[in-house]
Amino acid sequence: MNLESQIKNDMTEALKSGQKEKLNTLRTTYSQIKDERIKHRKELTDEDVISVLMRGVKSRKDSIEMYKKGSRQDLVDKETAELEILQSYLPAQMSEDDVKQIVAEIIKTSGAADLKDIGKVMGPAMAKLKGKTDGKLVQQIVRSLLS
Repeated sequence: MNLESQIKNDMTEALKSGQKEKLNTLRTTYSQIKDERIKHRKELTDEDVISVLMRGVKSRKDSIEMYKKGSRQDLVDKETAELEILQSYLPAQMSEDDVKQIVAEIIKTSGAADLKDIGKVMGPAMAKLKGKTDGKLVQQIVRSLLS
């Protein structure tokens, strides 16, 4: 069963069991997946669905940050619950040390020497790490290793 089917089945289960938060989160996510399918006019692979989920995770993390600044604990809790639901569908994320090791190899092979060469590193790094870790983390690691 592919990821899209799993989300749809879990949405049905959440409806039957009365889990409103999970149902709303999955409905929103499934809608985004359908939009992506319509936009590209093809069936989505699991990798495409993962990229939709990653966008949702990023959005939730940004919202949590903003709500914390605004002292809105109720909304922080809601977004955190949604974040956990979305993360349950993502493959295990790589540790920071593993990402550092991969980025260091890419820096060696690309010959990047300083921050001016960040583009030489970020492109291959994101291609290799897409769906396995957060882009912000990759950027922070690249910046720290090049400076």
